[in-house]
Amino acid sequence: MPLTVLTLNVGNPALERARRQRDWLARRDEDVFVLTETGSGPGTHLIAESFTDAGWSVTYPDHPDKERGVMLLSSLKSTVDPIGAEMTYLPARLAGIVVDTERGPLRILGAYVPSRDATEVKTTRKRSWIDAFHRAYEAAADDAPVLLLGDLNVLEPGHVPPHPGQFAPFETAFYTELTQRHGLADAFRTLHPTAVEHSWARRAELGYRYDHAHAATSLVEHLTSCSYVHDTRRGEPTLTDHSGLAVELALTATSSPITSDPAADREATLF
Repeated sequence: MPLTVLTLNVGNPALERARRQRDWLARRDEDVFVLTETGSGPGTHLIAESFTDAGWSVTYPDHPDKERGVMLLSSLKSTVDPIGAEMTYLPARLAGIVVDTERGPLRILGAYVPSRDATEVKTTRKRSWIDAFHRAYEAAADDAPVLLLGDLNVLEPGHVPPHPGQFAPFETAFYTELTQRHGLADAFRTLHPTAVEHSWARRAELGYRYDHAHAATSLVEHLTSCSYVHDTRRGEPTLTDHSGLAVELALTATSSPITSDPAADREATLF
């Protein structure tokens, strides 16, 4: 059986939207979900509690009030990856788990990179987070391959359309350093060298491929699929304004999922 992962920006959902997101996730077949733009409010807590009650492994770093972050939901037995403990700046935005496969442990990391505007405050914030990410990644490095997923709030060089002037050189450098410094290949671009896809768009003709999956070199040969899931931002009401990104690896997890339905009717109490 392949090992499957999906990342989705949930947009710090209110309760009603969080229930719909939870129900949509519960109908999916992926083994692991990497959710970005999670928050500390009742909507994110509802998702976390529903999956916890259903027997999933839930990794949900502490989110200070109004701060955004990531959450990982795994139907497979997992342990917490050490990278979160190494992250010294806005740590809720980086977390990971380790799952066992027939070829050894696999590290699945989730990242939600801060966005930026023209202000010095937001620019410094994003630059500081990226610097802290590099330090944390290197401090937690070991021999296990990495699959990094999430909303990176950056575009690849040569993005179509180009969006000139919207991203500073340090932002584009972050994308290229994932490969050049950390040995992580853009999984979608590896399988689809010329495809034009967008995961967020203010207008249909002005899309952005913000949501990414990057895989260690040793995982590339096991990469069988990487595709965007656009129905999350279609229909009325939409689940979120981002498309999901689903990744399939020809790896077999050594622990079988033993979980129930996270969307099953139950009396949920919030954290």
